[in-house]
Amino acid sequence: MEFRALTEKEIDARVATVNEKGCSLLLYKDARCDMRILDEAVGLERWQRKHELINGNLFCNVGINFPAEDGDHWVWKQDVGTESYTEKEKGQASDSFKRACFNWGIGRELYTAPYIWIPAKDVALTQKNNKWSTYDKFKVEQIIIKDGEIVALSIRNESLKRRVFLYDIRKKDVDK
Repeated sequence: MEFRALTEKEIDARVATVNEKGCSLLLYKDARCDMRILDEAVGLERWQRKHELINGNLFCNVGINFPAEDGDHWVWKQDVGTESYTEKEKGQASDSFKRACFNWGIGRELYTAPYIWIPAKDVALTQKNNKWSTYDKFKVEQIIIKDGEIVALSIRNESLKRRVFLYDIRKKDVDK
């Protein structure tokens, strides 16, 4: 089973680290994105998820039904989640679901993302108690995925209303 690549609208960017020189960003998908892609690719009634506690950790099992002549066959993939900073249980359930969907291949191209560094000139930085932070919001403006790998990416700082990151390895492919 192969799932389509994510689109710009399905990928979010969040601040990972901040210092006086700028900030780094991480790309991610949310659980609603995974549900939409599963619904679209296999149908509303051909997938399901189950959660279980194993040694105190919350795991999610995502199953897909493959119809066969001798009856339906469910194939399951599982992964564990980590707690979020806001809603501990909900965050763990959501994270385990997203990770199980990565195991199915949904959004796996995000693992090929380049290191995203936004220099201080392109982000509004604040400092409080010797700790740097930013409240800027970032958006994936465009992404091009080829053979499961991100080959071009642009990110916009919505707060400053301008493009702040550009990555494109396609020219390198042409030069070879």
